[in-house]
Amino acid sequence: MGSGTEASSPGSPLLEGPVLEGEFVRLEPLGPGHLPGLALAAEEDRGEYGFTWVPSADGMGAYLEAQLARRAAGLLAPYVQVDRASGRVVGATAFWDPRRRAEDGSLFAIEIGFTWLAASAQGSGLNTEAKYLLFRHAFEVWGVARVDLKTDARNGRSRAAVEKTGATFEGVLRNWSRSWAPGEAGLLRDSAIFSITGEEWPSRRAGLERRLVELRERRAIPAD
Repeated sequence: MGSGTEASSPGSPLLEGPVLEGEFVRLEPLGPGHLPGLALAAEEDRGEYGFTWVPSADGMGAYLEAQLARRAAGLLAPYVQVDRASGRVVGATAFWDPRRRAEDGSLFAIEIGFTWLAASAQGSGLNTEAKYLLFRHAFEVWGVARVDLKTDARNGRSRAAVEKTGATFEGVLRNWSRSWAPGEAGLLRDSAIFSITGEEWPSRRAGLERRLVELRERRAIPAD
C-alpha cells in the first residue's frame, strides 16, 4: 500500500455493521439464525447466478461459517437482505476489504460486495435501497473517502445495476479474482471496478433518493 495507509488483515479491528433499516429492505448483520432463509432464497432460480457466487442450500452452512470467520478477522461486515413487506430473507450483501489509515486505524475506503438476491427480489428495487443504505452509512457514519464496487467484467446486468447507483466506472482489472462462472473452476476473471467518492456522494445520494421516490410511487399503483 502507499505511504500512510494499510489494508486490513487478520487481527484488524472488527468491522461493525449495524442494522440498516429502509422503507422496503432491512439489512441485518448475518447470524446463524439466517441459515434457513438464505438456503430458501438461494434455491429459487439458480439460473440467475451465472457470474455470481451464491452457495446452494447444501453449501449454505459452510458459506455462513466462512463469512462469520471473515467478520471475526476484521475483513467483512456481512448482512442478509430482508424484504420488509414479507419478512423473508431474500439475499445477502456485505461491507468488505476495509482500508485503514496507518496513523490511527480509521477507515478511509471500503468495498460493497458479496451481493446476491433471490430471483423473486431481482428488479424489485430492493437492491437500490440496500445500496443507498450502505453508501449512506459508509460516507456519513464512517466518513470514508471512497466506496468501491466490483463485478465480473462480462456481467452486463450487474454492471448496469451498479451504474444506476451513480458509481463511476474506472476500468477493468485483468485476472483480478476467482471466476464463479460455470465451467471456470480454478480460472481467474477480469473485474470491472466502479466507485463513488466522498465528494460525489451528495449528488449521488440525491439521485438515489429520486429513484426511491419513483419506486415508492410505482409500488403504490395497484396491479391490474
